Amino acid sequence: MGSLWHGFADMGAVERDGAFVVARGEGAYVWDAAGTRYLDATAGLWFTNVGHGRREIADAVAAQLSTLAHYSNFGDLTAPVTQQLAERLAELAPVPGSKILFTSGGSDSVDTAAKLARRYWHETGRPDKTLIVGRRLAYHGMHYAGTALGGIAPNRAGYGELVPDARTVEWDDAKSLTALVEEVGAGRIAAFFCEPIIGAGGVYLPPEGYLAEVRQICRDNDILFVADEVVTGFGRIGGSWFASTRFGLDPDLMTTAKGLTSGYLPMGAVFAAPRVAEPFFAGDVWFRHGYTYGGHAGAAAAAMANLDILERENLIDASKNLESLLHEHFSPLAAHPRVAEVRSGLGAVAAVQMADPADGPAMVKALRAQGVSGRAAGQGALQISPSFVITEQQVADMAAAFGRALG
Repeated sequence: MGSLWHGFADMGAVERDGAFVVARGEGAYVWDAAGTRYLDATAGLWFTNVGHGRREIADAVAAQLSTLAHYSNFGDLTAPVTQQLAERLAELAPVPGSKILFTSGGSDSVDTAAKLARRYWHETGRPDKTLIVGRRLAYHGMHYAGTALGGIAPNRAGYGELVPDARTVEWDDAKSLTALVEEVGAGRIAAFFCEPIIGAGGVYLPPEGYLAEVRQICRDNDILFVADEVVTGFGRIGGSWFASTRFGLDPDLMTTAKGLTSGYLPMGAVFAAPRVAEPFFAGDVWFRHGYTYGGHAGAAAAAMANLDILERENLIDASKNLESLLHEHFSPLAAHPRVAEVRSGLGAVAAVQMADPADGPAMVKALRAQGVSGRAAGQGALQISPSFVITEQQVADMAAAFGRALG
């Protein structure tokens, strides 16, 4: 028996069947320990936006680590590269003048936003606004607040009540949020957390007009709007750095991670609009929250190099081009009798929904046999979220492999 305890796994099955060991990667491909090559359908776990094996990022990290690996960002401490990254991110922010609070990853970012939202209302004289609201099928990481906010029932099962004052509404019906406001009163609701695209819950694109409608409900009722862009941030949505920019969401808070470093090192960041940041920058107020490795200097160097690549190689535009390529090559699979639908047409994201959700895990293994490393999300949805460097021929090859795996 091995010693590694995998996340999100049936360890009995892993012990029985063995692990799928990914040994190296280059561009849109990964190789297993035996040397077999696979197209990476998911960019790791949504994050390898610039592709695998980027020596430029590795070199930037090595140079930083040999100078100063990390120190701290508590109090008045920081490192030059962390300061530089914060300024660069502020320039990209959907809301001008945003402040950047670094974390160690996406789950950290969500919990930070949840605490910050509640604390904001306390500092502005409305301490009763403590209720945080998520959506059914949503995924907001696996810390306490994120698990409580999330709308994937199995992820919450067996833990009891994690965070008081956390509620869930329908993922695709803005009237569900309105109904909650009417039920509990706007004076109780601190923030609404919204993934622009439902990710781990099954890869569902937002219904036409939904994002604008829930954003307006939050404005009308003085509820902080938190855009969870851990998945969609840094180009995944196509054509813009953030979904919040593409859809004009002007988030009060925005959570990010994954594509910030393309997964080369763990890092997250919370963007706080000026409205939210102001009480904490006015003086004599401490936000007693932070992480040892928040703003880690080596991770900041990775992020800076990653952003350089995204800009220099126009990969935000490449992601927008993938929007149509994924739709073109994967949509025909909807005609297969084992497929319920194909969801595509928004950014470098798509999903092949199995008609029988129980077929998802078996299809992941069938895809490996056809040279594709994939993943099942939600209820039998095969996630497609490749690196932005993938070519049209590689997209076509991947779609053909999906067809062969379906039989």
